[in-house]
Amino acid sequence: MRILLYFVLICIFLPIVNRKIAAQEFDYRDQFSQLRIYQVMVEAFIDGDSTRNYDAGYGPSHHKGDLKGITKALPYIKSLGMNAIWLTPIFDAGKGTGPDPKLEATAYFPHDYFKVDPNFGSFDDAKEMVEKAHELGLYVFFDGVFGHHNGDVKASPSGKKPVGEGRHVKYPESLEFYKEVATYWIDVLEIDGWRLDQAQQVPLKYWKEIREAVEQKTRERKKAGKKWGTLGYMVAEVWKSEQEIAELVYGKESMIGLYSAFNFPMRYRLVQVLAVEENGKGKMPASVLDNGYETHQQYPAHAIPNLMLTNHDLVRFGDLIERAGYAGKEDSNYWKRHQAAFSFMAAYSGPITIYYGDEIGAEVPGFAQRILDSCWVKDLCDDHVSRTSGKISGFDEWEEALKNYLSSLMKLREAHPALWKGTRKNLIAESAIYVDYKRCNDDQILYILNSSMHPQTVSIPASEIDGEQLVNAFHEKRVVREGNNFYIKIDGLTGEFYIEK
Repeated sequence: MRILLYFVLICIFLPIVNRKIAAQEFDYRDQFSQLRIYQVMVEAFIDGDSTRNYDAGYGPSHHKGDLKGITKALPYIKSLGMNAIWLTPIFDAGKGTGPDPKLEATAYFPHDYFKVDPNFGSFDDAKEMVEKAHELGLYVFFDGVFGHHNGDVKASPSGKKPVGEGRHVKYPESLEFYKEVATYWIDVLEIDGWRLDQAQQVPLKYWKEIREAVEQKTRERKKAGKKWGTLGYMVAEVWKSEQEIAELVYGKESMIGLYSAFNFPMRYRLVQVLAVEENGKGKMPASVLDNGYETHQQYPAHAIPNLMLTNHDLVRFGDLIERAGYAGKEDSNYWKRHQAAFSFMAAYSGPITIYYGDEIGAEVPGFAQRILDSCWVKDLCDDHVSRTSGKISGFDEWEEALKNYLSSLMKLREAHPALWKGTRKNLIAESAIYVDYKRCNDDQILYILNSSMHPQTVSIPASEIDGEQLVNAFHEKRVVREGNNFYIKIDGLTGEFYIEK
């Protein structure tokens, strides 16, 4: 009889628990998927305080970036239509104590996780930056290095220290220290989450515990009526295949590690279609983009992949265009390829990240033709060439146009949830043409990409569309149904959005 009673109780309460878990995950999916993140490399970005400089670093920048420079740039970042900013690490790297000042300038090998690096600014500078970002409606994400450090780490406010040999972190011995790091900055600066460096260095089950500590902290803040420091977004960097990302970051429904990771596999497909990836593989058909979405089936249901085009460890898209043998900035197609890539990102299902400078088509002159074996001589290697000086004014005509185009895309994405969270149905995935139909309740948008350099006429079966006409989202061009199809002419290297009417 007791066994029967237990069975009845399980049948009653298990669906309720599952619905609560599903509702929680859906809430996370909506909040995280709408993120439009702008990434900055702190030491390379903007010099806002001449007294706060590293004057050293990898890559071709001035190496004078600081927190006041980021604060100065916030209105510009907001004008791009972004709603979040991610900073590379700002924690004290212990300048002068390590063997490589260039490495210290990246701050990816922290010395004191609870102190702002004085070469970037003070605690008050960081506080001012976060508060200004929040005033503008921008989330702020710090960069968490929880798997390695500079080998000599200061204790936390509660007296904890990480454990491990040399620069390597050992778990579970270091777990409580990093839980304290992850929650401390949410409390003292009200940051909104973390980008997690080399996340494969932390075992999945401990990511689960760190995530749960962050979620508990954000719940406490919400309950206390706080507006910021309540999101708790955590996105992992694992530079591997879909299957490996699933195993190392996402886990399974029975053991959820993290909800979000950067979508390196889709990024490589995107640059392969419109340029080449770093190893020269490219000029691929547009159909590989649909394949990129199909491989998401290797991820568990809770996964929320984040798509980027460039980051501080990758070659800028502009340089990859030139590495593919296409013309550079002097040619209109260089700018059209950027526009096409941004259009795909605007239509992407999930959060997206824009690396500073990509919005103005930045590249390093001559880098695509440089002999890679000698890259260290000129400090221009694939893994740090994109760390150029930031620029937030003084644009030429081409840069201004690309920047404005990205801004219009971000505003479109914000206005149409179908783009970032809608169901996706691929209608065409061919050599040059890619078409997705995105839908979220009554919000229905058709996205078309022509990856070739020539105009194409795309035939869309009317049976796939609810309305009788389609209206271009930007210039009010109307396409009326003709018999059983909609016929849409689209220029080369162009992405277009049509709203059902």
